Amino acid sequence: MAKITADEIRKLKEATGAPVMRAKKLLEELNGNFKKAEEILRKEGFEKVAKRADRATAQGLIETYVHHSG
Repeated sequence: MAKITADEIRKLKEATGAPVMRAKKLLEELNGNFKKAEEILRKEGFEKVAKRADRATAQGLIETYVHHSG
């Protein structure tokens, strides 16, 4: 089993937006294979978003502000 460093976990978390513990667990399961872990986490993320894609937005607010000088 490969030694997983905190730096590797941080990089995977930043690249995918996955929770730290999920990134750590997956890296451990894949013996430190960063590319495969990144691929799996991205796929999981897309699956979660796809579940919510057909939901209607009942409430929300979008604002913008433009300062007078530019």
